[in-house]
Amino acid sequence: MSNHEKGFFTSHEVGEIIGLSRRQVQHWDRTDLIKPGLRTPGGHSRYTFQDLVSFKTAKKLLDAGVSVQRIRQSIAHLQRLLPTIKRPLAELTLVATGDMVLVFYEGTVFEAISGQEWIVEVAEVRQSVDKWQKRVEELKKHRKVRRRDAPTRKIDQAS
Repeated sequence: MSNHEKGFFTSHEVGEIIGLSRRQVQHWDRTDLIKPGLRTPGGHSRYTFQDLVSFKTAKKLLDAGVSVQRIRQSIAHLQRLLPTIKRPLAELTLVATGDMVLVFYEGTVFEAISGQEWIVEVAEVRQSVDKWQKRVEELKKHRKVRRRDAPTRKIDQAS
């Protein structure tokens, strides 16, 4: 039974499936961006379906403008922040906004490197609007209201 039949893919196959060059797949392997699921006794890399998901995620992040360096930093920070997540590129939902990577995890959204939350709670916005409206109403009570039919004073500019 071949590795392909066992659910493993070669660097060449990964490149064809994901749309990367074989050289790029091998470089990401050598630099530990995406580690293969299996190494053959001869030292060749074999990739699982989960590895393919990681490659696809990394490619989408790159296509969206995230640098490889930022992807590496994000992976390292996520592995420290979420120790139960072994393969952040495959296990988490990641979204690129410019060179920033947002992580959707257990009902929250946060930036991968800083950990800053990006959730905007609707109730919090509603409270802000209510507070603003009360302040405006209070200010209206203390303002002088000019009647529309009252004559306006013109300033003599000839002086």
